Amino acid sequence: MYSRNLKSVCLVLAAAGATLLPMGCKKAPPITLACNATPPSIFAGEPVTVTATPGSVSTKKNNSVVYSWSGTGVTGTGTTATVATGSLDPGNYTVKAEVKEGKKGKEGLKPGQTAECSSSFTVKEFEPPTISCAANPGTLKPGDSSTVTATGMSPQNRPLTYSYSAAAGSIAGSGNTATFSSTGAPTGPVEITCKVSDDKNHTATTNTSVTIVAPPPPPVPHAQALCSLSFEKDKNRPTRVDNEAKACLDEIALDLQKQPDAKAVVIGNSDAKEKAKTAKQEKYAAKHKHAKVEQFDAQRAVNAKDYLVTEKGIDASRVSVATGTQDGQTVENYLVPAGANFGSDVQGTTPVDESAVKAQARKPLAAKKHHHSAAKAPAAQ
Repeated sequence: MYSRNLKSVCLVLAAAGATLLPMGCKKAPPITLACNATPPSIFAGEPVTVTATPGSVSTKKNNSVVYSWSGTGVTGTGTTATVATGSLDPGNYTVKAEVKEGKKGKEGLKPGQTAECSSSFTVKEFEPPTISCAANPGTLKPGDSSTVTATGMSPQNRPLTYSYSAAAGSIAGSGNTATFSSTGAPTGPVEITCKVSDDKNHTATTNTSVTIVAPPPPPVPHAQALCSLSFEKDKNRPTRVDNEAKACLDEIALDLQKQPDAKAVVIGNSDAKEKAKTAKQEKYAAKHKHAKVEQFDAQRAVNAKDYLVTEKGIDASRVSVATGTQDGQTVENYLVPAGANFGSDVQGTTPVDESAVKAQARKPLAAKKHHHSAAKAPAAQ
């Protein structure tokens, strides 16, 4: 009877919160709670689990234990809770847990039936991306293009976007490739900047370059030797353009038609006998005002030009005539492309004064008369 009454007193005093109980009374230890967040450090979006471990929980049959959780992004009802970290900014965060025990529906009403705990975790700042880039080819001629390839990497595999700029010329592209155009850029090195950005506004840049080189200058054009004319066959008309000479001049006319910006230079020559004859005539003309002087070399050049102009329709301004120093009854012909310097390519020629040397008409020889029969005049050549 005494023992039963003592038990009742212990229960009443314990319920009243008495700190000192009569001899023979045992006070139930208060419930405890410990929290642990795992892992303690994460990047936003990675999972965090918080575990609550209670202590001194009553083992009474009708005892009930209830957990509650609080904190940013925290979800849980039992001894574990999870944290949604996808939207969390970098920084430190705390998760709190509370446990209550007691009769169902009356948990935590008595002293020692409630306990709290907290645990922290850290959301780390995302590491910035890195980038490298290269241009291929690295050496361009003006107007050519180069492919720029960028390689970006995010340590946490964040989505990346790329952009490009160039100090000269233009560059355009999406993703990790772009096309650089050297149009409008000066010769020399041109710096190209490659930039990568992640979805957290972290950026990285790097540079590459291309070199624009001027194309080699075009080859300097030179005078080209064409076919030559011989005047040795017709002894009676040693300056006349014959049919064989016409064939050569026809080819020259065709060359001039194919190259409308080219010109021709016709150079007449005379042999030693003709030169001596001309020198003698010039000496005589020095004392006789109206004496005739035959310039065989100049006459051959002028006659050849006349054929090109009158019979082949070549503009007279495109054909120049001169005399040379060779020993022979010939005419040399040269094609002079635009930009060529004939005086440097062919030396020792003297321009002909076309006001003093006029072209001779291409007339056939007069028919020769014989005593017994009249011979037919030779056909015109």
